[in-house]
Amino acid sequence: MTRVLVVAAHPDDEVIGPGGTLAKHVRAGDTVAALILAEGKTSRADDACLPESMRRSLDETSAALSELGVASWRRLDLRDNQLDSYPLLTLARHVSDAVEEFSPQVVYTHHSGDLNIDHELTARATMIACRPHVSPVRWLLSFSTLSATEAGYAGRPVFQPSVYSDISDTLDTKLAAMSHYSSELRDFPHPRSLQALRSQAELFGAAAGVAAAEAFSVIRGTWSAGGQTP
Repeated sequence: MTRVLVVAAHPDDEVIGPGGTLAKHVRAGDTVAALILAEGKTSRADDACLPESMRRSLDETSAALSELGVASWRRLDLRDNQLDSYPLLTLARHVSDAVEEFSPQVVYTHHSGDLNIDHELTARATMIACRPHVSPVRWLLSFSTLSATEAGYAGRPVFQPSVYSDISDTLDTKLAAMSHYSSELRDFPHPRSLQALRSQAELFGAAAGVAAAEAFSVIRGTWSAGGQTP
């Protein structure tokens, strides 16, 4: 059994990026947890609508992660699209607390080259928290997040997949989980749509020779004596 943690910037990132892989871990008997740093609403919702938006968002997260089979999760609800207003050390300590508590061997987080500043800082904080001499983490992988990764501009690090996870059997579960985030979904051809998520999974699948896949870049990996991989 492997202990798996996903560290995401906003509610729905944990589904858009590695949702099918998380469901696959759960089906394999692994223990999966999620940490979500920011609340995802204050940069878009009117102040008068914010309390209701936050209540709805919490319900959506609960339903989406339940769909994936992830029972252990935490939202810190830091300010949306303002993670750069917090010291990086503060963010890293939040992630370190989760790593210390949950003791994961595998951690998934954002690609540091994403256009969204919260994604970038979540990735940096996670890399700090998962240093090999201070954590039990043996595999640290970054995922692509539609509407943020492909929006990166010239000069930003490019997302380069090096590992593909076959989610042919869990793609429908991923899409069902994302359907719970109705306040975040948009109509196709917006990248944050169910059709775009399916298309991306099929494109990654074609690259890997399977029907559907999620793609990851290895930030750091350590082979165990038994050859264990994520």
